[in-house]
Amino acid sequence: MICYFRYNNLIFIYDQTNNYYILSEIILTIQGVNPVDLLGEQDSKLNILKLAYPEIQITSRGNNIKLKGEKKYTQKAKDTVERMVKMLRQEKSLSNDQIKSILNGNYVIDLEEETLADGKAILHGRNGKAIKARTRNQKKMVNLSDLNDIVFAIGPAGTGKTYTAVALAVKALKNRLVKKIILTRPAVEAGESLGFLPGDLKDKVDPYLRPLYDALDDMLPAEKLNFFMGNRTIEVAPLAFMRGRTLDNAFIILDEAQNTTSTQLKMFLTRLGPSAKCIITGDLSQIDLPRHQKSGLYTALDILSDLEGVGKIFLNAEDVVRHRLVKDIIVRYNEFGAALQMSREENARKKDANRDKDNGE
Repeated sequence: MICYFRYNNLIFIYDQTNNYYILSEIILTIQGVNPVDLLGEQDSKLNILKLAYPEIQITSRGNNIKLKGEKKYTQKAKDTVERMVKMLRQEKSLSNDQIKSILNGNYVIDLEEETLADGKAILHGRNGKAIKARTRNQKKMVNLSDLNDIVFAIGPAGTGKTYTAVALAVKALKNRLVKKIILTRPAVEAGESLGFLPGDLKDKVDPYLRPLYDALDDMLPAEKLNFFMGNRTIEVAPLAFMRGRTLDNAFIILDEAQNTTSTQLKMFLTRLGPSAKCIITGDLSQIDLPRHQKSGLYTALDILSDLEGVGKIFLNAEDVVRHRLVKDIIVRYNEFGAALQMSREENARKKDANRDKDNGE
């Protein structure tokens, strides 16, 4: 026998085992955003919610969304809808991938308990676009940069480490905390020969620095960016050009640091002046150095791990903010790499065992 009683908008249901659960009905009134932008054409975005919460009924009419079902699920769905509304208000857009990020708990919304140190955004870019930390690890990266003069941001492609670093540099320049920005990368070939590219030296190295230019384009109007590049307030150059210099009153970003040797990375780190700030980004799964060379990033992370003023943040597949498949691709490659490593170790153990057996005979 099942018994129930109602209190306000809650229904308490008892089953035969004397356990009970609570049904609730929540009606959310959408204000400040267009319901079509929130729920999608023909409820395409609402259907994502329905798939995410199959335990409850979700319906919409006009500006109202009704959630009906067991209380623990309606509360979760209510929190998700509120985050979607807040994101739409702040970003002026809401994609399916962003909704899925919210559902996975990976997207940082500026709720009171999760605000960044300076408020809602790192800075506002072109056309007033808010540029902010989108995941918990990106938020940690922002906070680490506030607390340390050198930050290592390590993670796979698509985790926003370079983009966040450039945003922090532009913010520091706008706030007059530094006098210039220096963006650098090692010009390491990834399967193609640098010598076969057409043009002079600048034409040859610019393709390697393109991601840094793209980030700057997002954050500064074209005329201001050209002005800053012209008077060298913003400098983009290969790592080799840093040798012999003292980099002071500057925010420096070394990108793709996994492609530096230990000597190169030591050279770069010893360029920093008294008032410099630095972020070093790298992806240890994409090293393009010749096989006989070890990445200097491994060495730096090891010997500088406990040095005061140096921070480290490791981003992962959960921080990917590109196409939804990028996260899955990274996970698959990580699984393949782990399986391959286990196979190699097993083969090495078998060889050692056979060798011991032969020596014993």
